Amino acid sequence: MLCDELTAEIKRLQRLSIRGLLALVLFLGVSMCAWWNFPLLPVPDTVIALLGRPPSARVISTVLLLYTFSALILSLSRMTTGVEHRSSFSHVGYLTAFFLFYYYGKSLEDNYWAVFGAGITILGVESYRIWSYCAEGMAKKREDLEYVTRTGRPPPEE
Repeated sequence: MLCDELTAEIKRLQRLSIRGLLALVLFLGVSMCAWWNFPLLPVPDTVIALLGRPPSARVISTVLLLYTFSALILSLSRMTTGVEHRSSFSHVGYLTAFFLFYYYGKSLEDNYWAVFGAGITILGVESYRIWSYCAEGMAKKREDLEYVTRTGRPPPEE
């Protein structure tokens, strides 16, 4: 019974460990669409006529800079405290919004690499954080599983 629970937890952590990479792949897909100027979206003039002018590129860049530092600090603090935060897909949404603001502000060409660099940095750190959390958890559960199979008793609590 306990061996089955430990094995199930190891498998759960294995599945969870790739979530950061999946978010990174999704971001790369969005980045490709941004590189091609979002061919499936309406042209900026149509949206500007409907919603009004977007913020200036300087304002968007300032918010991008604040967001990047905040996301990195949050991710690093989660890493040091060992918090199980399963996903980094929200970062893909925020970064997509930056691409869209620049696109509709007609300044995507000038700011593409800023968003792309911020995204790779944030999602790279998040991917490593999730992977290292899961690797550490799997190592602990494997030790517990080995102890249970060797002794037939539950592992001692730490």
